[in-house]
Amino acid sequence: MLIRLCAPTVLLSLPVMLFSLPSHATNFFSQLGAAPPPGISPLHHQLLQLAPSATPQALRLAAKALSCADPSAERLAVIDYSLPSTEPRMWVFDLHRHALLFEELVSHGQGSGDARAEVFSNTPESHQSSIGLFRTMNSYYGRNGYSLRLDGLEPEINDLAFERAIVIHGADYVSEDFITQTGRLGRSHGCPAVREDITYPLIDSLKESQYVFAYYPDEEWLATSTFFHCTSHDSRQLAWQ
Repeated sequence: MLIRLCAPTVLLSLPVMLFSLPSHATNFFSQLGAAPPPGISPLHHQLLQLAPSATPQALRLAAKALSCADPSAERLAVIDYSLPSTEPRMWVFDLHRHALLFEELVSHGQGSGDARAEVFSNTPESHQSSIGLFRTMNSYYGRNGYSLRLDGLEPEINDLAFERAIVIHGADYVSEDFITQTGRLGRSHGCPAVREDITYPLIDSLKESQYVFAYYPDEEWLATSTFFHCTSHDSRQLAWQ
C-alpha cells in the first residue's frame, strides 16, 4: 500500500549539506550544478524533482502562479482535479527545505462530478469545487472538525471561497476503504477534504499565509488568469490586493 504521509525528504542522492542551502529554488539548483532544462523555471523544476508522479502541466502552472503571487513563499499545496478521486492528487511542498511533505487523496464537491471533477464554479450553494490560486488563512474547529480557511485570490474564479466556507478538512469518506466500496471517494460541498489521519499535520503545514493551487484544464481560466500572465511589476501585489 502506498504510504501517502511522506516524511520530509530531499533527493536521496544529495549530500547532507543541502539542508543548509538558501531557500530559493534558483540557489538550490545553482549549488547542485544542475540548472533546469531550457524553458523550465527553477521552481517548476524543483516541483518536478520532488513530485515526479504529479501532472507536469499542473506543476508548471502552479509554479507560474506562485512565482507571480509570492516568489518567496514557503509552502505550496497543488491539487490536480484533472485526475480521478481514486488517485493521489494533492501534493504539499516545503519550498524552503526542498521537501515533499504529503502526497494525498483529496475530495471534490458533489456538484463537480462523480469519480472525476468536471465542473467548477465560484457560486454559493453550488457544492462545486473551485480552481485557481488560494492563500491559506487560520485553522479553526468547525462542524467538520479541524479545518483550514482559504482565501481565493482570483476574481470570479474562487474569490468567494471564504463566503462559501470552502476549507480544507478531514472526512471519513476520504479513504481507500471508501474507494473499495464505491469506486470513488466521497464528495464534499465543494471543500478539498483529506484523510482524517493526516488532517492535523497537513493543515498545520499549510496554515497562515501559505498557498494552495487547484488545477483543471479549463480553457477560459488558463487564458485569462492574471497569475499566468503577470510581469515582475505585478508580482506580489496581486496576492495581497
